[in-house]
Amino acid sequence: MKNLIRIGSRESALAIAQTRIVMDAIARSHPELKLELVTMKTLGDLKPNLALENTGNGKAIFTGALEDALARNEVDLCVHSLKDMAADTPKDLPIVALAKRGDPRDCLILPKDEPFEGFENLNRNYANQHNGKVPPPAGCSSLRRQIQFRALASAPDFSPIRGNVPTRINKLDSGQYGLLILAAAGLERLGLLPRAAYIFPVEKMIPAAGQGVLAVQGRKDDEYSFLKDINDPVTAEEALAERAFIKAAGGGCGSPAAAYARITGSEIHIQALLAAHSEIKPGAAFFRDEISGPREESQKLAEELASRLLKIAGHA
Repeated sequence: MKNLIRIGSRESALAIAQTRIVMDAIARSHPELKLELVTMKTLGDLKPNLALENTGNGKAIFTGALEDALARNEVDLCVHSLKDMAADTPKDLPIVALAKRGDPRDCLILPKDEPFEGFENLNRNYANQHNGKVPPPAGCSSLRRQIQFRALASAPDFSPIRGNVPTRINKLDSGQYGLLILAAAGLERLGLLPRAAYIFPVEKMIPAAGQGVLAVQGRKDDEYSFLKDINDPVTAEEALAERAFIKAAGGGCGSPAAAYARITGSEIHIQALLAAHSEIKPGAAFFRDEISGPREESQKLAEELASRLLKIAGHA
């Protein structure tokens, strides 16, 4: 085993906070190892206005630079948000550990000191507050979030927003945006969860596959026994079932898809969503379904659920 472990991370505040969670866990279980944080910018950081649906494999804009550094032996492992990883990872760069899941849910963030009093009031207040003027948009780049939010509230229009989470919140508070939709796990890891005005139950907004999970990616033939205590088997089973659904539903096909799996005893329950096969936009129709069964059949169940939703949504 190497004495020095170089760990790759994006440069954002959230990415570094998440990578340090993994580094701290390694340090606790293997204090003899020297750990070095190596940060880098990804395409998504360099081009924050680049639309994911216009990049071919949209997920790669967050992971490509890190995977390239791993392949070139410039780092020994990388830490990602699992939801940012493509359904298929390079065979030579496998996922070698999945840390215990954080909160998988999404959050509604409103301008500072603005209370949330329900979605009907949100629509009404949003219209009244701006006295007939064009209100600021909702900051949200995820079509998955947009189409589910539109089933709950009609206002406002959406505008893409990426970058550091604190910067996004500052833009919200300065009036550039009317609301944000962000992942609860990211807010919690940055100490910003108190800014959440409302946390969407999974029944109202199914999260992205792997949301809340930190993934450690390594090289195929390297030795990673020092990650044994970091990998959480239940999280891994649930996340792999979610990713199996996304892969079976078309992976990077461009239609918003979501999946959330939960293991209870010997059973696994999977909830999923797929947008209709039509022009994908915030008001697009989408379909939900769910399935339960023995946890040892999780991949088969995920694929069956995907097949059902593909037919319902008009993809098959």
